[in-house]
Amino acid sequence: MKPFKDHHELFRATLRRFVEAEITPHVDEWEEDGLVPRSLFKQMGELGFLGVEYAEDYGGSGADFWMTVVLAEELARCRAGGVAFSIIVHTDMSSPWLSRIGTPEQKARHLPGIIGGETVCALAITEPGTGSDMAGIETRARRDGDEWIISGAKTFTTNGVYGDLYFVAARSRDEGPTHAQLSQFLVPAGTPGLSVASKLRKTGMLSSDTAELVFDEVRVPTENLLGEEGRGFYQLASGLQRERLLAAVLSVSASQQALDDTLAYLRQRQAFGKSLAEFQALRHRIADMATQVAAARQLTYHAAGMFADGEDCVTEVSMAKLFATEAANQIAYEAVQMHGGYGYVRETPVERFARDYRLWTIAAGSSEMMREIISKRLLPK
Repeated sequence: MKPFKDHHELFRATLRRFVEAEITPHVDEWEEDGLVPRSLFKQMGELGFLGVEYAEDYGGSGADFWMTVVLAEELARCRAGGVAFSIIVHTDMSSPWLSRIGTPEQKARHLPGIIGGETVCALAITEPGTGSDMAGIETRARRDGDEWIISGAKTFTTNGVYGDLYFVAARSRDEGPTHAQLSQFLVPAGTPGLSVASKLRKTGMLSSDTAELVFDEVRVPTENLLGEEGRGFYQLASGLQRERLLAAVLSVSASQQALDDTLAYLRQRQAFGKSLAEFQALRHRIADMATQVAAARQLTYHAAGMFADGEDCVTEVSMAKLFATEAANQIAYEAVQMHGGYGYVRETPVERFARDYRLWTIAAGSSEMMREIISKRLLPK
């Protein structure tokens, strides 16, 4: 299966040069700082990397989903999962809702800045007591004349410390079906009552800032309601397939990078008078790793093709997300093991890969949730 055309590969070549020159040399510094600098978003925006699927009217490129796959694959090669995560949250896990269901006025106000890298987006859904169960969201939004008043708390908000525009899920009704009580709101940073309670200290993804947020009687105008009131659950659910697919794409690309790094290490490292690449025990483990990467890539591309064609792909996306992220963690274990002591120090890329990609079996729907979705589709009640 070769889903990429000449224009995709031209974009890949341009983006790869940019990543190698402008991102990879700085990731150690950004990991220490715990953030992706705003200058990178602006630079990527100026070069057209942040709006590949958005309409040209707002500064986008009007490209297809496969161009976004290329974007994620090349970002994952920078050897810092947090950098790729922050950018993909901005481009594909928050702002697409604005493009899809926003009013013309909302799009005109926000999309040019988002595409240009001037406005960094954050997604505020998860709460301290609510993970994958969006129906359990407790943050409240009540109508007060021409304003909505939002109160509650959010956690695990990527780009939440340094972001500019928050996509917030809140319960706007207390009656009726649970799935018809949620709505989405656009909340700009600096709105009175919105505060960062803490910057979370994580095991990995260190260059991706992650916040706990407090909404204390935050007032936003009624025009900041995103989409139809009471349809928030369905709006959010409709975006999950993109989010999970991108998690799989990132995992496959980073796994390939870890495999390549391990191959290079085995070729140059000597033990007992010969290179590690000559030991059969290690060669067989490399064969397993390569097979996992290839299988994960084909499963992910199959799901991506269905998604790009607008097909029902919930099962296939869930399978791709489950397999690719679990495979990444198995590959990380083997890569660290084969690097020996060097695999356990911060200067080695596979050490960071092992920490960073541990997240993806949890985020965007845990592996357990993916298995539940798949089994329900296969064995409906």
